[in-house]
This record gives sequence, C-alpha cells and structure tokens, in this order.
Amino acid sequence: MALFDENVTIAPAPPRPRRPGVTFGVWSLTVALVVLLALTFLPTAYVIQRPGPVFDTLGSAANADGRQVPLISVKDTPTYPAQGRLDLLTVQVVGNRERTPSWLELAAAWFDPSRAVLPIDAVFPQGQSSTQRDQESAEMMVDSQKEATAAALRHLGYAVTPLVTVYSLVTDSAAQGILRTGDVILEANGTAIADATALRSIVARAAGSPVSLLIRREGRREAVSVTPRQATVDGKTQWLIGVTLVTDFDFPIDVTIQLDNVGGPSAGMMFALGIIDTLTPGSLTGGRNVAGTGTIDAAGSVGPIGGIRQKLYGAKDAGARYFLAPRSNCDEVAGHVPAGLRVFAVTTLDDSLKALQTLDDGGDVDALPTCSGS
Repeated sequence: MALFDENVTIAPAPPRPRRPGVTFGVWSLTVALVVLLALTFLPTAYVIQRPGPVFDTLGSAANADGRQVPLISVKDTPTYPAQGRLDLLTVQVVGNRERTPSWLELAAAWFDPSRAVLPIDAVFPQGQSSTQRDQESAEMMVDSQKEATAAALRHLGYAVTPLVTVYSLVTDSAAQGILRTGDVILEANGTAIADATALRSIVARAAGSPVSLLIRREGRREAVSVTPRQATVDGKTQWLIGVTLVTDFDFPIDVTIQLDNVGGPSAGMMFALGIIDTLTPGSLTGGRNVAGTGTIDAAGSVGPIGGIRQKLYGAKDAGARYFLAPRSNCDEVAGHVPAGLRVFAVTTLDDSLKALQTLDDGGDVDALPTCSGS
C-alpha cells in the first residue's frame, strides 16, 4: 500500500480571513505606540513644582564643602539649646527652558496633589536664563536673611540700624560719576533715610532740583549732590536719581545663617523664629515639630510666598503636625491641607510667636486664626 502518490498535488489550505476586531486592535496598538513616543519626546510649555528638601532652622545644614554646620549661629552672645523643630520648606522645579518635562510627566503631575503644573513663563520669564534666575533667587535669599535677623533682634529689644545701600546704577543714571555701588545713603536734603521709600519721596518732592545726599563710602562720610531726571516707569512719569537700592542693616550682634543651594525669600519668617529660639532660654516649640513659611520684613510683617501647597505636603512628609502659613496665602491653603496637618494663619512675627506659645502652654488652639476650610 502506497502512503504517498507522487502524481497528486496537495494545495495549501487557504488563509483564514482576519477578523475585523484583530485588525482594529493591531492598528490601535500601533497608534498608541506612536502617540506614546510623541508624548515622550515632544517639547512642552510647562514645568512641574514639587516639594523640595526640608531644613530645621534649629539644626544643621551642609555647607559648600559638604560639612554639617549649624544653620543659625551667633558669636559673642549667649545661646540656648532648643528642642523640637522649626522647619522651613522648599519647592523644587522640574524642567527649565532647556529641558521641559514630557507630556507623560505632566499627566502624572496633574493627578498628584503634592505637585503643580505651571506655564514655563510663570517660572522662567522670557529672556531670563536659568543662571540668571538662580542668581536672582540667591540674592533674594540673602535679603530675606538680613530682614529676618533685623525682625528677630528688634523683637528681642536690640537696636538695629537700617542702611540704605546703592546696589547698582542704571544705564544713563543721573548719579553716574557721583554715587558708587556700596555707598550708604544716610541723609537726603537733611532728612535721615531709613528706607528706599523715604529717599524716593524726597527725590519726588525735589521735582528736578538737586538733592543733597550725605553718604558713607568706605567708612568715610561725604556730601554729594545729584540732580534727578524724569523717566517713565510702568506708564508713570517720575523723578529718579538712577540707582537700585537695597536695605542692609548694622546689627549689634553677629548672626550667621548658613544655607547653601536654596534661594528665594520665603524662609524669612522661619529664620526669624529660629534666631529668637536660639537667643532665648527654653524652646518655642515645646519639643514639637512645627513647620512654616512666609517672607518677612524688618518690621516683622509676614508676606505671601509661592508653592504653598507643595510646602504643605513637604511639611507633612517631614513629620510636622503644625504649620504656620501667611494669611495672604489662605486662598491657596483652604481645602488643600494634607490629613494630620493643622494650619494657623499669621500676618506678623508676633502672630507666629503667639501660636507657638499657645501650643507650648496647652492653650486654646481652636481660638487661633486659621485658613477657612483648612
């Protein structure tokens, strides 16, 4: 019996028709992969804010050499150990103009309450490089440390002398060749100058007439005269002497704040609290972990900051149970406080100290101001 017949041709079976659903699935997968690839590499116009490192103003921080040093140190004046923590919060920005987050990263951030998606122009203004932004942020940090030190020392009864100092001269300045960077303006037309606002008022009243200035330059007092010029700023015509001013201070004691690679003015209030706790017996926190944020000026006024929702989550993750927030940020706080964190609203350094004192005394914390709905 023959098993095979060489004269018989065996035709292959006809291919089975592909079901429409399978074809659609293949094309859907292909399109999805293409879209995924595009979302990974296509540039975006946004950046992401997320909680950054947390620093205890009563503790230590790494300096430029990587060594741990006290975040706040004071020379030639008695200091006192403190218990608990007074945490300042930071925010990190993911992305810049050179490298923006991918669409996939943005999508993940949208569903994370501890993160925020912002237009890149809101964080990196047009024409400003990352280096310029970092430099500006570092300068604001230095100013906030000076204002915080002034506020803290004034609260403790020290005499603090403000020094209105020339930071730079603008292009075609009326003071060119007369004033220099670093000059301290002591008087204008015989009136003592305590801040830049006072000087601007005197220049405006002069209405183009020469303004006599008493300055301190390299330790010596000198009398000079500057004739203001008219200029249009923000649509308003003003008399200006053409200088950028910063307020420095003559402190009666030597306070050093060591915090590298952190910028911006938002740590001011916590710096002030840390200085007061360092210079007074006992502990402001009563051993608690308290976090907070807010700018501060030499008079002790607390101002708003950016990224407060991310800072709330940063505080919670660091173990804080209480948070001191600027009242002017309450609209961003209400309804966005992580579970287990209690927020108190403050407008001044004294408000912050009152909240801490109430916690320490076991007082009625329910009577303290809060952000409605927080």
